[in-house]
Amino acid sequence: MSYFAHESSYIDEGCSIGEGTKIWHFSHIMPNCKIGKNCNIGQNVVISSEVILGDNVKIQNNVSIYTGVTCEDDVFLGPSCVFTNVINPRSAVNRKNEYLKTHVGKGASIGANATIVCGHNIGKYAFIGAGAVVTKEIPDFGLVVGNPARQIGWMSEYGHRLTFDNQGYATCSENGDQYRLENGMVQKIK
Repeated sequence: MSYFAHESSYIDEGCSIGEGTKIWHFSHIMPNCKIGKNCNIGQNVVISSEVILGDNVKIQNNVSIYTGVTCEDDVFLGPSCVFTNVINPRSAVNRKNEYLKTHVGKGASIGANATIVCGHNIGKYAFIGAGAVVTKEIPDFGLVVGNPARQIGWMSEYGHRLTFDNQGYATCSENGDQYRLENGMVQKIK
């Protein structure tokens, strides 16, 4: 086995788990999940059937990731955040064939206790504040907070707030990377 799984965790058959991944106490990995290399899955995490996680995904304690979710590489999921997969759940109505998909882009961070309502994608390097309730698409590098989540700014790949000048340029305070804001979209300048 090229990954670590704590003895109290439970991994169903048909899962693919990458080298260097760590799965901690009381977590349940359900059938046919694909988990990349060097992921860290905290205590009491549920990863439902057919979820796909890229490499280096960090999942903190008490997170629920339901069928239909895909996370690209380097995604951070804060403590107790949750994804939904049915837009109108009812206990007496089986809607397993109505699961909506949610895609989380490379490098995105989702804060503690945030809820991601199904069918709304999160762009690369987006930053979802603690406790936010995401009810719409979040653009690349978007910074959102609140319930419902509303965009209040932009973040760099390193997780710093970007301040754009009159020409639409900003610089990351940590590493000096340059960004351009044009037509409501942010791109890193290569």
